[in-house]
Amino acid sequence: MKTIIVTGGAGYIGSHTLIELLEKTDFNIVSIDNFSNSDKNTYTRVSKITNKLFETIELDLCDKNALTKALNKYESIVGVIHFAAFKTVPESVSLPLKYYNNNLTSLINLLDYCKEKNINNFIFSSSCSVYGNADKLPVTEETPLKKAESSYAHTKQIGEEIINYFAPSVSSFKAIILRYFNPVGAHISGENGELPISKPNNLVPIITQTASGKNNLTVFGNDYDTVDGTCIRDYIHVSDIADAHVKALIYLIESKSSEKVSVFNLGTGTGVSVLQAIKSFEKMNNLTLNYTIGDRRPGDVIAVYANNEKAKSILKWEPKLNIDDMMLSAWKWQQNLNKGLTN
Repeated sequence: MKTIIVTGGAGYIGSHTLIELLEKTDFNIVSIDNFSNSDKNTYTRVSKITNKLFETIELDLCDKNALTKALNKYESIVGVIHFAAFKTVPESVSLPLKYYNNNLTSLINLLDYCKEKNINNFIFSSSCSVYGNADKLPVTEETPLKKAESSYAHTKQIGEEIINYFAPSVSSFKAIILRYFNPVGAHISGENGELPISKPNNLVPIITQTASGKNNLTVFGNDYDTVDGTCIRDYIHVSDIADAHVKALIYLIESKSSEKVSVFNLGTGTGVSVLQAIKSFEKMNNLTLNYTIGDRRPGDVIAVYANNEKAKSILKWEPKLNIDDMMLSAWKWQQNLNKGLTN
Protein backbone atom coordinates (compact mmCIF):
# COMPACT_ATOMS: atom_id res chain seq x y z
CA MET A 1 0.00 0.00 0.00
CA LYS A 2 1.25 3.48 -0.86
CA THR A 3 2.26 5.53 2.17
CA ILE A 4 1.89 9.24 2.94
CA ILE A 5 4.03 10.82 5.67
CA VAL A 6 2.40 13.66 7.61
CA THR A 7 4.74 15.60 9.87
CA GLY A 8 3.18 17.46 12.77
CA GLY A 9 0.12 15.26 12.46
CA ALA A 10 -0.89 15.71 16.10
CA GLY A 11 -1.05 19.46 15.63
CA TYR A 12 -4.04 21.61 14.81
CA ILE A 13 -3.98 21.63 11.02
CA GLY A 14 -2.11 18.34 10.79
CA SER A 15 -4.76 16.41 12.73
CA HIS A 16 -7.60 17.79 10.61
CA THR A 17 -5.65 16.81 7.51
CA LEU A 18 -5.24 13.30 8.92
CA ILE A 19 -9.03 13.16 9.17
CA GLU A 20 -9.44 14.23 5.54
CA LEU A 21 -6.81 11.77 4.31
CA LEU A 22 -8.33 8.87 6.24
CA GLU A 23 -11.86 9.66 5.09
CA LYS A 24 -11.12 10.50 1.45
CA THR A 25 -8.12 8.37 0.40
CA ASP A 26 -6.88 4.78 0.64
CA PHE A 27 -3.27 5.61 1.47
CA ASN A 28 -1.43 4.17 4.44
CA ILE A 29 -1.03 7.25 6.65
CA VAL A 30 1.97 7.69 8.95
CA SER A 31 2.06 10.68 11.29
CA ILE A 32 5.28 12.02 12.81
CA ASP A 33 5.21 14.33 15.83
CA ASN A 34 7.41 15.04 18.84
CA PHE A 35 4.52 16.57 20.83
CA SER A 36 6.45 19.76 21.59
CA ASN A 37 3.20 21.71 21.15
CA SER A 38 0.60 19.00 20.68
CA ASP A 39 -1.13 16.23 22.59
CA LYS A 40 -0.89 12.46 22.05
CA ASN A 41 -4.62 12.12 22.68
CA THR A 42 -5.21 13.95 19.40
CA TYR A 43 -4.56 10.67 17.61
CA THR A 44 -7.30 8.98 19.64
CA ARG A 45 -9.74 11.71 18.62
CA VAL A 46 -8.80 11.34 14.94
CA SER A 47 -9.36 7.58 15.06
CA LYS A 48 -12.69 8.08 16.83
CA ILE A 49 -13.92 10.58 14.24
CA THR A 50 -12.81 8.51 11.23
CA ASN A 51 -13.21 5.01 12.70
CA LYS A 52 -9.88 4.22 11.04
CA LEU A 53 -6.39 3.36 12.23
CA PHE A 54 -3.11 4.90 11.12
CA GLU A 55 0.54 4.64 12.10
CA THR A 56 2.35 7.09 14.35
CA ILE A 57 6.01 7.83 15.04
CA GLU A 58 7.31 9.98 17.87
CA LEU A 59 10.53 11.74 16.91
CA ASP A 60 12.21 15.10 16.40
CA LEU A 61 12.71 15.83 12.69
CA CYS A 62 15.87 17.72 13.54
CA ASP A 63 17.43 14.34 14.42
CA LYS A 64 18.36 13.11 10.95
CA ASN A 65 19.53 9.68 12.12
CA ALA A 66 16.29 9.04 14.01
CA LEU A 67 14.25 10.20 11.02
CA THR A 68 16.11 7.92 8.62
CA LYS A 69 15.87 4.90 10.92
CA ALA A 70 12.13 5.40 11.48
CA LEU A 71 11.19 5.83 7.83
CA ASN A 72 13.47 3.20 6.33
CA LYS A 73 10.97 0.46 7.17
CA TYR A 74 8.52 1.91 4.63
CA GLU A 75 9.17 0.92 1.02
CA SER A 76 6.31 2.71 -0.69
CA ILE A 77 6.35 6.35 0.49
CA VAL A 78 4.86 8.40 -2.34
CA GLY A 79 4.39 11.76 -0.64
CA VAL A 80 5.15 13.98 2.34
CA ILE A 81 2.96 16.69 3.85
CA HIS A 82 5.18 18.82 6.05
CA PHE A 83 3.40 20.74 8.82
CA ALA A 84 5.83 20.37 11.71
CA ALA A 85 7.22 23.76 12.77
CA PHE A 86 7.22 26.22 15.61
CA LYS A 87 4.60 28.84 14.75
CA THR A 88 4.09 31.39 17.53
CA VAL A 89 4.82 34.87 16.21
CA PRO A 90 5.53 36.62 19.57
CA GLU A 91 7.81 33.79 20.70
CA SER A 92 9.65 33.88 17.39
CA VAL A 93 10.33 37.59 17.94
CA SER A 94 11.93 36.89 21.31
CA LEU A 95 13.58 33.53 20.44
CA PRO A 96 14.55 33.77 16.76
CA LEU A 97 17.34 31.16 16.80
CA LYS A 98 14.96 28.55 18.22
CA TYR A 99 12.75 29.08 15.17
CA TYR A 100 15.53 29.13 12.57
CA ASN A 101 17.08 25.97 13.99
CA ASN A 102 13.88 23.94 14.26
CA ASN A 103 11.92 25.06 11.23
CA LEU A 104 14.78 24.98 8.75
CA THR A 105 16.72 21.95 10.01
CA SER A 106 13.59 19.80 9.96
CA LEU A 107 12.80 20.87 6.39
CA ILE A 108 16.34 20.22 5.16
CA ASN A 109 16.39 16.76 6.77
CA LEU A 110 13.10 15.84 5.12
CA LEU A 111 14.15 17.05 1.69
CA ASP A 112 17.43 15.17 2.00
CA TYR A 113 15.52 11.99 2.85
CA CYS A 114 13.15 12.54 -0.09
CA LYS A 115 16.12 12.80 -2.44
CA GLU A 116 17.79 9.71 -0.98
CA LYS A 117 14.64 7.57 -1.21
CA ASN A 118 13.19 9.02 -4.43
CA ILE A 119 10.08 10.46 -2.75
CA ASN A 120 8.82 12.89 -5.34
CA ASN A 121 5.66 14.58 -4.03
CA PHE A 122 6.05 17.21 -1.30
CA ILE A 123 3.53 19.58 0.26
CA PHE A 124 4.98 22.46 2.29
CA SER A 125 2.99 24.26 4.94
CA SER A 126 3.68 27.95 4.41
CA SER A 127 1.89 31.07 5.56
CA CYS A 128 0.41 34.37 4.45
CA SER A 129 2.96 35.94 6.80
CA VAL A 130 5.51 35.61 3.96
CA TYR A 131 3.83 38.59 2.28
CA GLY A 132 4.64 40.97 5.14
CA ASN A 133 2.85 44.33 4.87
CA ALA A 134 1.82 44.03 1.22
CA ASP A 135 1.40 47.18 -0.84
CA LYS A 136 -1.82 45.94 -2.44
CA LEU A 137 -4.66 43.70 -1.25
CA PRO A 138 -5.81 41.04 -1.83
CA VAL A 139 -2.47 39.32 -2.30
CA THR A 140 -1.97 36.91 -5.18
CA GLU A 141 0.71 34.24 -5.49
CA GLU A 142 2.70 36.74 -7.57
CA THR A 143 2.59 39.51 -4.95
CA PRO A 144 6.19 40.46 -4.08
CA LEU A 145 7.23 39.27 -0.63
CA LYS A 146 8.05 42.14 1.70
CA LYS A 147 10.29 42.13 4.74
CA ALA A 148 9.17 39.47 7.21
CA GLU A 149 7.68 40.93 10.38
CA SER A 150 8.86 38.02 12.56
CA SER A 151 11.46 35.28 12.49
CA TYR A 152 8.60 32.77 12.14
CA ALA A 153 7.55 34.44 8.90
CA HIS A 154 11.18 34.61 7.82
CA THR A 155 11.59 30.84 8.30
CA LYS A 156 8.65 30.34 5.97
CA GLN A 157 10.20 32.67 3.38
CA ILE A 158 13.52 30.82 3.64
CA GLY A 159 11.74 27.45 3.56
CA GLU A 160 10.07 28.37 0.29
CA GLU A 161 13.42 29.47 -1.14
CA ILE A 162 15.07 26.20 -0.07
CA ILE A 163 12.36 24.21 -1.87
CA ASN A 164 12.66 26.37 -4.98
CA TYR A 165 16.41 25.77 -5.15
CA PHE A 166 16.16 22.09 -4.19
CA ALA A 167 13.44 20.96 -6.60
CA PRO A 168 15.38 21.51 -9.86
CA SER A 169 18.26 19.42 -8.49
CA VAL A 170 16.10 16.27 -8.36
CA SER A 171 14.66 15.34 -11.74
CA SER A 172 11.37 13.78 -10.62
CA PHE A 173 10.72 15.86 -7.50
CA LYS A 174 7.78 18.28 -7.41
CA ALA A 175 6.42 20.40 -4.59
CA ILE A 176 3.38 22.45 -3.77
CA ILE A 177 3.69 25.37 -1.34
CA LEU A 178 0.42 26.21 0.38
CA ARG A 179 0.30 29.70 1.84
CA TYR A 180 -2.64 29.61 4.17
CA PHE A 181 -4.04 32.53 5.92
CA ASN A 182 -5.60 32.23 9.41
CA PRO A 183 -6.96 28.73 10.09
CA VAL A 184 -9.63 28.72 12.79
CA GLY A 185 -12.59 26.64 13.92
CA ALA A 186 -12.86 22.95 14.73
CA HIS A 187 -14.09 19.72 13.19
CA ILE A 188 -17.83 19.83 12.62
CA SER A 189 -18.28 17.06 15.20
CA GLY A 190 -16.82 19.30 17.89
CA GLU A 191 -14.47 16.43 18.80
CA ASN A 192 -11.21 17.87 17.46
CA GLY A 193 -9.87 21.39 17.37
CA GLU A 194 -7.05 23.70 18.35
CA LEU A 195 -5.40 22.60 21.58
CA PRO A 196 -2.46 24.84 22.52
CA ILE A 197 -0.20 23.23 25.10
CA SER A 198 0.91 26.61 26.39
CA LYS A 199 -1.02 29.88 26.55
CA PRO A 200 -2.46 30.51 23.06
CA ASN A 201 -1.42 33.47 20.95
CA ASN A 202 -4.01 33.01 18.20
CA LEU A 203 -7.23 34.99 18.36
CA VAL A 204 -9.93 32.32 18.27
CA PRO A 205 -8.69 30.02 21.08
CA ILE A 206 -8.19 33.15 23.18
CA ILE A 207 -11.79 34.14 22.41
CA THR A 208 -13.17 30.72 23.38
CA GLN A 209 -11.04 30.55 26.52
CA THR A 210 -12.16 34.05 27.49
CA ALA A 211 -15.79 33.00 27.04
CA SER A 212 -15.02 30.09 29.39
CA GLY A 213 -13.45 32.37 31.99
CA LYS A 214 -10.02 30.82 31.44
CA ASN A 215 -8.24 33.68 29.71
CA ASN A 216 -8.31 37.42 29.12
CA LEU A 217 -8.81 38.83 25.65
CA THR A 218 -6.69 41.78 24.59
CA VAL A 219 -7.12 43.40 21.19
CA PHE A 220 -3.62 44.45 20.17
CA GLY A 221 -4.04 47.92 18.70
CA ASN A 222 -7.12 49.81 17.52
CA ASP A 223 -5.33 52.62 15.70
CA TYR A 224 -4.45 50.84 12.45
CA ASP A 225 -5.65 52.22 9.12
CA THR A 226 -8.45 49.67 8.80
CA VAL A 227 -12.24 49.63 8.91
CA ASP A 228 -12.36 49.73 12.74
CA GLY A 229 -8.71 50.30 13.67
CA THR A 230 -7.94 46.61 14.34
CA CYS A 231 -5.86 44.20 12.27
CA ILE A 232 -7.45 42.52 9.25
CA ARG A 233 -7.05 38.80 8.63
CA ASP A 234 -8.45 36.19 6.26
CA TYR A 235 -9.90 33.61 8.65
CA ILE A 236 -10.45 30.21 7.06
CA HIS A 237 -11.93 27.06 8.54
CA VAL A 238 -9.32 24.45 9.40
CA SER A 239 -11.30 21.71 7.63
CA ASP A 240 -11.25 23.73 4.41
CA ILE A 241 -7.47 24.02 4.79
CA ALA A 242 -7.23 20.26 5.34
CA ASP A 243 -9.32 19.57 2.25
CA ALA A 244 -6.92 21.68 0.18
CA HIS A 245 -3.96 19.57 1.31
CA VAL A 246 -5.64 16.38 0.11
CA LYS A 247 -6.50 17.97 -3.24
CA ALA A 248 -2.93 19.28 -3.63
CA LEU A 249 -1.45 15.87 -2.81
CA ILE A 250 -3.64 14.07 -5.34
CA TYR A 251 -2.82 16.76 -7.92
CA LEU A 252 0.89 16.00 -7.49
CA ILE A 253 0.57 12.21 -7.36
CA GLU A 254 -1.56 12.14 -10.50
CA SER A 255 1.20 14.16 -12.24
CA LYS A 256 -1.09 16.99 -13.20
CA SER A 257 1.46 19.66 -12.34
CA SER A 258 3.82 20.81 -15.06
CA GLU A 259 5.78 22.99 -12.62
CA LYS A 260 8.57 21.87 -10.30
CA VAL A 261 7.19 24.08 -7.54
CA SER A 262 3.67 25.51 -7.42
CA VAL A 263 2.35 28.06 -4.93
CA PHE A 264 -1.26 28.45 -3.85
CA ASN A 265 -3.00 30.86 -1.50
CA LEU A 266 -5.53 29.24 0.81
CA GLY A 267 -7.93 31.82 2.12
CA THR A 268 -11.56 32.84 1.78
CA GLY A 269 -10.71 36.02 -0.08
CA THR A 270 -12.46 38.13 2.57
CA GLY A 271 -10.73 40.27 5.17
CA VAL A 272 -12.22 40.23 8.68
CA SER A 273 -11.07 42.57 11.45
CA VAL A 274 -10.34 41.40 14.98
CA LEU A 275 -13.41 43.24 16.27
CA GLN A 276 -15.58 41.77 13.50
CA ALA A 277 -14.41 38.27 14.48
CA ILE A 278 -15.28 38.98 18.12
CA LYS A 279 -18.75 40.23 17.14
CA SER A 280 -19.34 37.11 15.03
CA PHE A 281 -18.53 34.90 18.02
CA GLU A 282 -20.85 36.89 20.26
CA LYS A 283 -23.69 36.78 17.71
CA MET A 284 -23.46 33.09 16.82
CA ASN A 285 -23.13 31.87 20.41
CA ASN A 286 -25.32 34.46 22.13
CA LEU A 287 -22.49 35.50 24.44
CA THR A 288 -20.83 38.75 25.43
CA LEU A 289 -17.05 38.87 25.66
CA ASN A 290 -15.09 41.09 28.00
CA TYR A 291 -11.98 42.38 26.29
CA THR A 292 -9.52 45.23 26.57
CA ILE A 293 -7.71 47.30 23.96
CA GLY A 294 -3.94 47.07 24.24
CA ASP A 295 -0.90 48.36 22.42
CA ARG A 296 0.15 47.07 19.03
CA ARG A 297 1.95 43.72 19.18
CA PRO A 298 5.43 43.36 17.63
CA GLY A 299 5.42 41.12 14.56
CA ASP A 300 1.80 41.76 13.57
CA VAL A 301 1.02 42.63 9.96
CA ILE A 302 -1.64 45.33 9.61
CA ALA A 303 -3.85 43.61 7.04
CA VAL A 304 -3.68 40.63 4.72
CA TYR A 305 -6.24 38.59 2.83
CA ALA A 306 -6.11 36.30 -0.15
CA ASN A 307 -6.90 36.16 -3.79
CA ASN A 308 -7.71 32.43 -3.98
CA GLU A 309 -8.61 32.15 -7.66
CA LYS A 310 -5.55 30.04 -8.51
CA ALA A 311 -6.45 27.32 -6.01
CA LYS A 312 -10.05 27.38 -7.17
CA SER A 313 -9.05 27.04 -10.82
CA ILE A 314 -6.20 24.51 -10.64
CA LEU A 315 -6.84 22.47 -7.49
CA LYS A 316 -10.64 22.68 -7.85
CA TRP A 317 -10.74 23.76 -4.21
CA GLU A 318 -13.09 26.24 -2.65
CA PRO A 319 -13.74 27.08 1.02
CA LYS A 320 -17.19 26.00 2.16
CA LEU A 321 -17.44 27.52 5.65
CA ASN A 322 -17.68 31.19 6.67
CA ILE A 323 -16.64 33.15 9.76
CA ASP A 324 -19.91 32.36 11.56
CA ASP A 325 -19.41 28.62 10.95
CA MET A 326 -15.88 28.95 12.28
CA MET A 327 -17.02 30.60 15.50
CA LEU A 328 -19.80 28.04 16.07
CA SER A 329 -17.46 25.07 15.67
CA ALA A 330 -14.73 26.66 17.78
CA TRP A 331 -17.12 27.17 20.68
CA LYS A 332 -18.51 23.63 20.34
CA TRP A 333 -14.95 22.32 20.65
CA GLN A 334 -14.19 24.58 23.63
CA GLN A 335 -17.33 23.35 25.39
CA ASN A 336 -16.13 19.77 24.93
CA LEU A 337 -12.75 20.81 26.33
CA ASN A 338 -14.51 22.32 29.32
CA LYS A 339 -16.27 18.99 29.90
CA GLY A 340 -12.98 17.11 29.72
CA LEU A 341 -13.97 15.26 26.53
CA THR A 342 -10.58 15.47 24.81
CA ASN A 343 -9.23 11.99 25.57
